[in-house]
Amino acid sequence: MKTIADLHIHTISSGHAYSTLQEIVQYAKSIGLPMVGISDHGPGMPGGAHLFHFLNMRILPKEIDGVRVIRGIEVNIMDHQGSIDVDDRTLSLTQYAIASLHPPCVPFADKKTNTETLIKVMGIEGIQIIGHPDDERYPLDFDAIAYAAKQHHVLLEINNSSMNGVSARSNSKTVIKELLAACKRHQTHVVFGSDAHVSFDVGNFTYCHQIIKECDFPLELVVNHQMEKLKSFLPKVFND
Repeated sequence: MKTIADLHIHTISSGHAYSTLQEIVQYAKSIGLPMVGISDHGPGMPGGAHLFHFLNMRILPKEIDGVRVIRGIEVNIMDHQGSIDVDDRTLSLTQYAIASLHPPCVPFADKKTNTETLIKVMGIEGIQIIGHPDDERYPLDFDAIAYAAKQHHVLLEINNSSMNGVSARSNSKTVIKELLAACKRHQTHVVFGSDAHVSFDVGNFTYCHQIIKECDFPLELVVNHQMEKLKSFLPKVFND
């Protein structure tokens, strides 16, 4: 199945990534990837982009050199009450948002607390994806997470970078297998994300494909290859 989109990509605006928007688009074109989602970190991440960055993304062309550019954000969850680092106006001007737990922003906690935190965040209008719920340092009740994601019509990310052997996240491959098993039980949709911090990783889902094969996970629950399902989960992308 042909990949139509990578929705988790960082530019130099994230502060710890290494490629410009133009370099990302050029690389996407070279590999035949039709859509890129630019999801730089919000200001809660040290070095992350200022809110003005996201408010100004409307100046971006919808298409550059034949590649569709989608205006996104990776918001940082800032506490266990489910607060995030951007306001409603900023969310309303992006076409989609990934929400993630990051150690510089929110402390590690027990399984019940982490699970309740992510479920609260799923209820925020404008959040479409939970990013890399695969870090053993943030233990989760995956049945509860998969059920809530389905109820809130939110995608759970299978993060390629988490499995690349150099990620700071802990024991992610084992954790992702648990996540996929829960998603399979609840028929919850997932999205592959490269989490690219350099252009050469854009559209790289090598480990994602390997793990869903190992887990016998149904391809129909992966939205990266299905335009109609992508439209269902990210309506602003196609109506804007």
